[in-house]
Parts: sequence; structure tokens; C-alpha cells
Amino acid sequence: MARRPRAAATAREVTRKFLAGLRPPVDAGAADAVVLVVCELVTNSVRHAAGSSFSLRLAVCGDALAVGVTDASSDPPVGRVPDVDGDTGGFGWPMVQRLAIATSVCLTDQGKTVHALIPCRRRAR
Repeated sequence: MARRPRAAATAREVTRKFLAGLRPPVDAGAADAVVLVVCELVTNSVRHAAGSSFSLRLAVCGDALAVGVTDASSDPPVGRVPDVDGDTGGFGWPMVQRLAIATSVCLTDQGKTVHALIPCRRRAR
């Protein structure tokens, strides 16, 4: 996907379509968590990474959904004290870590991939 201001909205749409196609479906709370994590990781990529594009990968892993966002920056996400005045953020990476079972950052010669594994309850049909 192209790194542009609308990228997070596009990633949310792609994620919602992916989730809607799962059988059995994911419960609403888990789906919301996945969309939130995708939005945050993509927003961070658009704001902080180099290069003209990023990639988003979504996969079902047992009772969890794996999210991966790859970009051209080798700088991993950094936790920092959130700015309660709203000027510089700082809420996103801690939120991702709270929603995920696990997070990891894989550095390569071309950049990095940030992974998050989100628990998901699937509704029986």
C-alpha cells in the first residue's frame, strides 16, 4: 500500500473485509481490537517510516489473528510517556502491547516488520 494520509483508512477497510470473510466469524470485540491494532501500526508506518509504501499481512493463527506491517524503516516502535495534552501522542504502541498476546519487531536489511498477535474468539454458527 502507498504511504499516504488515507492509508490507515484503507487498511481498516481491508481488515474489516478480511474479518468479515472468516468462518466461523470473529466476535465483535476481537474484531475491533484487530482493526485498532492495524490502524495504529499503519499510522506509525505512515508517520515515521521511510519509503513510499508498506505492506499489511493478516492471518488466522489458531485462536488468534496475526497482524504484520512491514516498512522501510529500521527504527522499532518506541514506548514513551503519553502526552496527555494531545500534542505528540504516545498512546498507540502501549495500546498495541495491551491488546496483543505478543508483539515482535523483525529487522531486515530493507526495514522492519512489526508483528502483533491478537486473541480472537470465534462465534460458533
